[in-house]
Amino acid sequence: MPSQLAAHIATTVAAPAAESVDQDSRFPTEAIAAIRDAGMLGALVPTEDGGLGWAIEEVARSVTELAKGCSSAAMVYAMHQIQVACLVRHGTGGSLREFTRRVAREGLLLASATTEAGIGGNVRNSSCAVELDGDRFCLTKQAPVISYGQHADAVLATARRTPSSPPNDQVLVLCRGENLDLEPTSEWDALGFRGTCSRGFLLRAGGAVDDILPTSYGDISSQTMLPVSHILWSSLWFGIASAAADKARRFVQAAARKNPEVTPPSAMRLAELTNVLQQFQDLVLAAQERYTEMWHDHGQTTSISFAIAMNSLKVSASTLVVDVVQRAMLICGMAGYANRSPFTLGRLLRDAYGAQLMVNNDRINTNNAQLLLVSRG
Repeated sequence: MPSQLAAHIATTVAAPAAESVDQDSRFPTEAIAAIRDAGMLGALVPTEDGGLGWAIEEVARSVTELAKGCSSAAMVYAMHQIQVACLVRHGTGGSLREFTRRVAREGLLLASATTEAGIGGNVRNSSCAVELDGDRFCLTKQAPVISYGQHADAVLATARRTPSSPPNDQVLVLCRGENLDLEPTSEWDALGFRGTCSRGFLLRAGGAVDDILPTSYGDISSQTMLPVSHILWSSLWFGIASAAADKARRFVQAAARKNPEVTPPSAMRLAELTNVLQQFQDLVLAAQERYTEMWHDHGQTTSISFAIAMNSLKVSASTLVVDVVQRAMLICGMAGYANRSPFTLGRLLRDAYGAQLMVNNDRINTNNAQLLLVSRG
């Protein structure tokens, strides 16, 4: 089972290294190596192309399990799978499909460059543009964030189709490692998700024009990148919430064992937390199942109602994760507040707060407000 494989890696590899990854703000080398060895970097690649052939639902649940051990490792894995999903679904050309096979065969790690200096989180617009010279392209992009860029084997970057194209006429470009130069422009010393190593870079890339995905980025985003991002991110945040809830449960049970005749006062808070966690789980699982069922239906995945639903999923999940971890903190008290306690919740809380910033919830609510003006329900 995919979730059992991920749970084993989370318990035996990711969790033991999570504190070091967080303290040193370093890449989760051990966890990603274990994921690579298990063939999980090619989880979404069809079996006929050498991958595991997992459904989005199975990948999402594996992300949840990984997040219970190390949020940063799970985020790297989730971001990678978002890019793989785009290649599998839209990389129909011969060279792109062969590269997708390499992802599975060689365990290549993919990163993303969709944000841009001066544009920020408005990923549906680009300032940089692809420049063509015969059957070759070149691209220069000022990217304020490329998570784990220096550890990736390739980067998928957005850009205007041509220098004369409007900002929203975008393509997605595969920038292979051998033709890619990443010049760091910023450091990464953040509150949470410290192991994602999300530095800024000046990206310079070149290659064959066949490495430009044939589908417009607008369609790639609505059909694949946006829903897969929100489903995998929300699954990851549910994993963080589950880990916090588990610490709260163990804390209350330990208190109950000390005085079996008396129900600890914190038991009521635990019951309330469990109610919220169940709502969170139902929200996430329903979204996973819904997208798995409509994966091949372009009509549904490009509908306004589906875009609103996916946006709402992201906003709700990123809010719920903070709610659950804060509830767990109140239950554990100083034991959750202390860094050296077995019930410490500091890293989980710091990671949880990053959820509302990826992409900022204000931007997503604004997008939904605009969609609702033309939605027919």
